[in-house]
Amino acid sequence: MQHYHYIFTGGGLSAMMVVYEMVKNEKFSGQSILIIDADDKQTNDRTWCFWDEQDDFDGIVSKSWNQAVYADTDFRKVLDLKPYQYKMIQGKDFYDGFRRTIEGKTSVHFLQQKVLDFHELGQHCIVKTDTQSFTCNKVFNSIFNPEMVRNQKKYPLLQQHFVGWFVKTKSQVFNPIKATFMDFSVAQNNNTRFMYVLPFSETEALVEYTLFSKELLPREEYETAIAKYLENIGAIDFEITEKEHGNIPMTVYPFWKQNTKNIIHIGSAGGWTKASTGYTFKNTVKKSKALVQFLATENDFRKFHQKNKFWFYDLLFIDVLSRRNDLGSTVFSGMFCHVSPALIFKFLDEETTFAEDLKIIWSCPKKLFIRALLGRLF
Repeated sequence: MQHYHYIFTGGGLSAMMVVYEMVKNEKFSGQSILIIDADDKQTNDRTWCFWDEQDDFDGIVSKSWNQAVYADTDFRKVLDLKPYQYKMIQGKDFYDGFRRTIEGKTSVHFLQQKVLDFHELGQHCIVKTDTQSFTCNKVFNSIFNPEMVRNQKKYPLLQQHFVGWFVKTKSQVFNPIKATFMDFSVAQNNNTRFMYVLPFSETEALVEYTLFSKELLPREEYETAIAKYLENIGAIDFEITEKEHGNIPMTVYPFWKQNTKNIIHIGSAGGWTKASTGYTFKNTVKKSKALVQFLATENDFRKFHQKNKFWFYDLLFIDVLSRRNDLGSTVFSGMFCHVSPALIFKFLDEETTFAEDLKIIWSCPKKLFIRALLGRLF
């Protein structure tokens, strides 16, 4: 069996980001890396959006916005995002950009095969695909196993599930300088449901129907909602140029407890998705940097994770939405009505002080969160 220093099972966002940090670090110079994924990552399989003050990824950012709209049935508010910008990266642009950087390193290899199994055996690991087996010093796994979360009751699992249409309209119906962050004016049907619009021009946009809930919908229900929303904003005549769909886990399940000395779970498989929002990109950037810095001096993956106050905040939030999924718009409206977007983004980036945390917490419906707190304490 061929041996590598590091094998990545899954070649998506988290794997690419960790490898990118490794090839920049002289500590890993000359060490062999294998990235295994069943997909060749040559298509726009997803869209990542994030808020940021820096320009680190501007070379692959396809569009950014300085303003966003928040709406529900009672009010509509234009949000000034400064000092942040809301940015969008399409999957193919990300994969192409990072592969150009990574593939220039002779120690990094890609293999398009399906991973069937991996496990630790003494001081090394074995990874099996549908046609080959490999050994390595350490495994970074980003293949998400939903059954791990579903087979327990302590930590609820919500899903951020969505269908999006990239559309071109005959009439000018979009404002390209304002993204629609969340529009809760659509029927909630006892869930947390909203429309999400990223306009590229007056006639082009990504229009997405998104839910935070436990169960998925039939595909036609998402598409019917998008068509109705487009009709309501005056887009009667339009062409669908592309579609996307996704399902992102929202849970504070302690994935890190599945890590071993030589196997670590990363990305959504490692709990790197921000549980309270489903956002992944920014968290992955931070976690990747921290993991590579850790590995430069440490050898035991079981020591990597540290729980913080934001994990507990997310726990309460998921508890609330799990019990009262119909009140999601009430929770978000409390925040966006009374707190500046910059502070909300700082809070979601887990960079706020406790005093700033309280400003966010007190803007939310207090009875819901007190009940969730008491439920966890007692």
